[in-house]
Amino acid sequence: METPFHDLIEEYHSEDIMSLNHSRLIYRISVALGRYDGEYDIFPELELELSTGKCKPDICVYPKMPYDWLNDVIYFKKPPVLAIEVLSPKQGLSDITDKVTKIYFPAGVETVWIVVPGLQLIQVMTSDGKRLTSTEGVLIDPITAIELDTSYVFR
Repeated sequence: METPFHDLIEEYHSEDIMSLNHSRLIYRISVALGRYDGEYDIFPELELELSTGKCKPDICVYPKMPYDWLNDVIYFKKPPVLAIEVLSPKQGLSDITDKVTKIYFPAGVETVWIVVPGLQLIQVMTSDGKRLTSTEGVLIDPITAIELDTSYVFR
């Protein structure tokens, strides 16, 4: 007996389901952040095991770290300075905000960007309670000073 397709989909967490726009945004944001390669390390889809739990932000940003090509790490334990989450098509916004308040901020992440593809907006949340929403123009992260041209990201 074949397993219905919808039952297979339900086996995955809603955040694990990638879509065309989700993938496109992760790529474009990563490319846009490439100009900060001298100052920061940019890691898409890095598995984290923070003091508050396991998670996998769509993009993590760390201050520049030394490379060790001989010793790889599966679950990185250090919190990023910036975590970027792109809302997946079947994911609830509260899934991401819960992750921000229960995993990211308590573990030491300083700033989180929540990207909402359908509304073409980015919400910046900082651990000290600041909130900034950008739908057009240049977003400037108040913690990292990273600038992101939203017209490039949502073109």
